[in-house]
Amino acid sequence: MSQTDGSNGALELPARGRKKNSYLFLVLAVGLFIFAGVAGASYLLWRPTTLRIAVGPSGSDDQQLIQALAQAFVREGSPVRLSLITTAGPVDSIALLRTGKTDLAVARADEEMPDGTESVAIMRKNVVVLWAPSGSPRKGSAKGAKSKIKTLDDLAGHRVGVVGRTQVNATLLRVILTESGVNPDKVAIAAFNTDQINEMVRDPSIDAFMTVGPLDSKITIDAIAATARDRGEPTFLPIDVSETIARKHPLYESEEIPGSAFTSSPARPDDTVETIEVNHLIVAPKSLSDNAVGAFIRQLFAVRPQLMRELPTAAKIEKPDTDKDAALPAHPGAAAFIDGTERTFMDQYSDYIWGAVLLLSVIGSGSAALRHYIKRDERRLNTLHREKLLAAISLVRKIDSIEELDALQSEADDILRETLDYFDDGAIEEGDLTAYALVLEQFHHAVVDRRTAIAGSAVNMPRMRA
Repeated sequence: MSQTDGSNGALELPARGRKKNSYLFLVLAVGLFIFAGVAGASYLLWRPTTLRIAVGPSGSDDQQLIQALAQAFVREGSPVRLSLITTAGPVDSIALLRTGKTDLAVARADEEMPDGTESVAIMRKNVVVLWAPSGSPRKGSAKGAKSKIKTLDDLAGHRVGVVGRTQVNATLLRVILTESGVNPDKVAIAAFNTDQINEMVRDPSIDAFMTVGPLDSKITIDAIAATARDRGEPTFLPIDVSETIARKHPLYESEEIPGSAFTSSPARPDDTVETIEVNHLIVAPKSLSDNAVGAFIRQLFAVRPQLMRELPTAAKIEKPDTDKDAALPAHPGAAAFIDGTERTFMDQYSDYIWGAVLLLSVIGSGSAALRHYIKRDERRLNTLHREKLLAAISLVRKIDSIEELDALQSEADDILRETLDYFDDGAIEEGDLTAYALVLEQFHHAVVDRRTAIAGSAVNMPRMRA
């Protein structure tokens, strides 16, 4: 028995070691796989989102504000980053949005937007300012003919200078003329760049002027001041049909220019003037992630108070209209933030979390089953060892020498050592170890009894000889 078990032990231990190493390697591989999955998911969830935003022209108030916004996002460690794309103006910005080369764009609401474009935030509200020179310049200036233009009806047969080379302002003027009952074909339109204000004002063929911008627009204020200097105090032309225009063209709103909005001494205008208003927006395609847009607008309004101290124009930033019937509806991500219906982390990722839990459960069950399969040989050997001990109990009763008992006891100790190794490896359960302990206890009792019997026989033999 001793030789046989010894040879088996010598053969079994290296094999068991190889299996143990294989199991440990498998556990390590599964652990690394899970760690890599968690690390990858964490990186994707928490890394900053970079959004491209097209704005222009270079040096404009819009470009400066977006640049300051991008810098504020970086300072605050925002989960959103902005990558600026400087364009020649809103038309080019919208063209990039149309081709998918930008995520966001700064443009006026009445620009020709691609299908599916939605508003994210209002940068400012622009008002239409229409005026005509009085023809009575200040003393020392060249005297010109007094203007006969007092209302929009008087524009027929005249020429209007519009600040802005893009077609959008000319289109807006035609809408105003049409709704006011003036044939737009009878009004000539001349477009001027923002750096051609003085040239426009001094052009005698221009009978009226139009700008579209915020009430405190430097371009508008300078143009009005230049008109007063060179061609007499301006006469502001009210758009009496502003409410009709707003009703027929939802992208526009009815508004009033308050008295002294441009200068207070003298008051320009000297009373309120009815006009229309159009939003200047940050827009995005509907396909842009709700989470990305929500994170952007949340951070935008978080840093707005800080930006207002750096750039007063930031005070004009507003939330877009979340009415679903709006002409340019708010992006769902922005609407959720504004309406307070944003989904929480658990709302957004609960399915993924439960999926991960289920996956881990499956991996755990599979690992346990694989482990049980890998340890099958060790469980079989443990069963054989237990059976050997049971057989040894009967064998002990037939042994007549202490040396044989010692040898048998030594083999039992080896079996015990291997059994404990199996238990440490997880090959056998605690219940199997308990059953083995019972057999081992019976074996030890049998050995003790047999030692006593052999010792008693050794004492009695000399007496018998005597």
